This record gives sequence, C-alpha cells and structure tokens, in this order.
Amino acid sequence: MAKVLVTRRIPEAGLELLRTHFEVILNEADRALTRAELLDGVRDVDGVLCLLNDRIDGEVMAAAARVRGFANHAVGFDNIDLVEATRRKLPVSNTPGVLTDATAEMAWTLLFAVARRIVESDGVMRSGRWGGWGPLQFIGGDVTGKTLGVVGVGRIGQAFALKSRGFDMPVLYADERANETLERDLGARRVALDELLGEADFVSVHVPLAPATRHLIDARALGLMKRTAYLINTSRGPVVDEAALVRALRDGTIAGAGLDVYEDEPRMAEGLAGLVNVVLSPHTASATTTARDNMALKAARNLIAMVEGERAPDCLNPEIYG
Repeated sequence: MAKVLVTRRIPEAGLELLRTHFEVILNEADRALTRAELLDGVRDVDGVLCLLNDRIDGEVMAAAARVRGFANHAVGFDNIDLVEATRRKLPVSNTPGVLTDATAEMAWTLLFAVARRIVESDGVMRSGRWGGWGPLQFIGGDVTGKTLGVVGVGRIGQAFALKSRGFDMPVLYADERANETLERDLGARRVALDELLGEADFVSVHVPLAPATRHLIDARALGLMKRTAYLINTSRGPVVDEAALVRALRDGTIAGAGLDVYEDEPRMAEGLAGLVNVVLSPHTASATTTARDNMALKAARNLIAMVEGERAPDCLNPEIYG
C-alpha cells in the first residue's frame, strides 16, 4: 500500500478519506514539523499533504525521491517552490473555493471590530474598570455609507466586496483586470491603487503573495490613506510592511487596522501587540467547521489523484501533464 505524509493533523474528514487509499503517516504533535523532521518524513512516502508553514523547496523535493506530488492544505502556495516542482514534474495543488466565504467573513469581522473598538472596550469590561455609560466613550468609525476599497478581486476579494451591499458603501477596487460582477451588481469603480488608497475609508487586501505584491502596502502607501481610514489584511502577511504599519498606527497616519496574517508568522513586528487601534487574530480566516472540513477533503482528493497517477483537480502546474 502506498504511504503518504500529512505534516500536521487536519480535520478528520480528510484523514478518513486518505486512510481508505493509503497508509497515512501523521504528525500527531500540535505544531509544524521542524526542518529536520520534514526532510526525514518525506524520504519514504509516495505523497505529501503539507500546510502553509511547511517550506517545500528544492531540498525537500530532492529528499522526497518517491513522492508523486504535494497537496497544499491552503489556497496560498507561496510556501512551495512551484518553479522547482514543475522542473521536477511534480504536481502541486491548493484548496481554492472552499474557504472563500469564511475568509471574506473574517475580513468583515476585523473591519467591524476595529472600527467599533470591540477588543479595546471588551478589555475594559473584563477588567472591571468600566464605570458606566458616557457620551465620549469608545467612539469609533462609521461603516454604513463609507467608501470601501478592495485590493485584489479574485474569489475572496469579490465575495468580500459583494457582502458590502447591506451597508450602502461605494466600492472601489484595484486589480489587473476589470470585474464585471462588481461593476454590474455594486456599481464598483476600478481605479489605480494610489487613488483607492487616497479615497477609501476602509482598505481590505486580498492579493496573493508574489514578488510584485511583497510590501505592496508600505510606508508610502499608508501615507496616502486618510487619517480616518482603516486597513484590513486577510491575504498574506508580507503584503504589508509590518514595521511601517506599526509606525502608521502609532503616529495616527491611519485610524486602525485589522490583521489575520503577519509578515514573519508566528511572530509580530515589535510594538504591534501594544497598540489599541489594531485587532489581531491568529491566521484563522478559514477557521469554520465547513471551510476546514472542505479544505481537508479537497487536499486529500488532490493527493489521492497525484499518488494514483491521475491529474489533480486543483493542480497549480498543469503543464507537467504535457
């Protein structure tokens, strides 16, 4: 029977499916594999189901002599050297579609939480320091009728933007391509990134991590935003220059931020944790029962196809199939 490595425990739905086809070697520890453990683990298996914090590069692929493919349990795949995998004719897959709404919902959760100062006021309540209602307490930002800026309108960015309909928000978006759905359903306008940053009251980032998007939101970009504006990031941490964001939040360059991803996970930039005008969640945008079960199932189905010599449904480098 073929063997596959699952680098960290995933929802049981995915593991059960894999076990009907393969012997499953599972990392039972609630942590990512160390580099040495990963290199050792891939040596004697036929496929690998990996996670976003597993760095799958040429060294790992060279050690994985028997492996027929890598199924990534994530939509993003910046943790995998796709060029090297393609050179070695190794299929790589991701899990698109199944976490779209969950991630869009998390972006809205962060938006409301930071605008209405929920974490800050929750802390006061829990501390017992609240002395009763007052007209100047915890005044935050309005949402209804404010301008929403969406940076990147793929599946998740589009779903996020469409959920603005109940709040009567003018929508601006920045993307390489026009989005007919947003323009038809919302009257959204496609604009240059700088124009979006200057006009939007809320800027939500939904781009993949690539060389062109690393530090897309840097000190210059933050300086273009309104002092009353908020930044939301549920994409990838390095898209935002985190040190620059700390300075912008501390100095009042922008009003606040909501973050689910970080530049050097699991660490945060120095000073970020001490700021009251940022809401921080630990990369949990896809953490709903339905989304995580479906991610596990999709990753498992991709790995089964790879190991059994079939075309993976969500293959990121289909050119390897000739």
